[in-house]
Amino acid sequence: MGVLTSQQITKYFERYRTISVTFTKEIIHATGLVTQQVYLKCLGEAWPCVIYSTSFEEAKVIINTKSGLYGKLQQANNLVNLRYSFRISNKTDPMFFFVSCRVSGSAPYQGSPDVSMLTLQFTQRPPDDLIEIMGRLLDANINSAKRRDERILITPEAIRKLQITAKEIVVYLQGVPRRCILRDISFSGAKIIMVGVAKFISDKDIILRLDFDDPRESLMIPGKVVRIEDVEGRKELIAVAMHFNENQVPMNYKMRINDYLNQVRTEPKAEQVQEAPQAQENQGTKETQELEKNESNK
Repeated sequence: MGVLTSQQITKYFERYRTISVTFTKEIIHATGLVTQQVYLKCLGEAWPCVIYSTSFEEAKVIINTKSGLYGKLQQANNLVNLRYSFRISNKTDPMFFFVSCRVSGSAPYQGSPDVSMLTLQFTQRPPDDLIEIMGRLLDANINSAKRRDERILITPEAIRKLQITAKEIVVYLQGVPRRCILRDISFSGAKIIMVGVAKFISDKDIILRLDFDDPRESLMIPGKVVRIEDVEGRKELIAVAMHFNENQVPMNYKMRINDYLNQVRTEPKAEQVQEAPQAQENQGTKETQELEKNESNK
């Protein structure tokens, strides 16, 4: 998790304070929520719970109705502390913090008499750590629609900032692995350079595999080939444009792309515009040489 300025955190808080995020399996993975270490604390005692959703103003948690918590809440005038815990990529131990809350509602969960969902209203602004973790996710999700076609040219500098392990990658064309060179990426798609014949690849299903560092992970993004272009001077090579299946783009991918675009936006413009011309000039030489080397080593 990168370090945000207080100004950026305040912007996240003001922009997304009322948006509630449900902790699906994907959101738990993307945020690093440690579900086993989340609980309610009331009058000095810890009570297990499952966090269902959160915003910057309230949270909803699921509890065992027969645990005895309701009696403690009555004694505490419905005041309780919610413990969050998140795994951070560059830390050995998970981080944790408490948010002061007041129980503002309770209802049976999915009609069960044994399980209830509590609505917890925060009594003050939550810690910056929660705003940063959830704010990054919300910002990435919104920008994935607003900036969906903004392409990132894969230069050495972009590889470093995106923390992609290499531009030599593998795609799966109808389940068959093919080596290729990553040319550019965006929220909505990618372009690759590969050996192939256009008529056998056009309109085919394709899966892009990207390997990242910090944290180390491999992301598989399914999509479809939407355009094929010739590579000038190289008859055996083609440039393949793919469009991602929007509902199958991993949240971690959106967050990495968004972090990069936000980082580049804050840099001096003179530095940003120098990358593209040089990379385009070298496209027909370095990339094709590397691809030919890979193909010869099969």
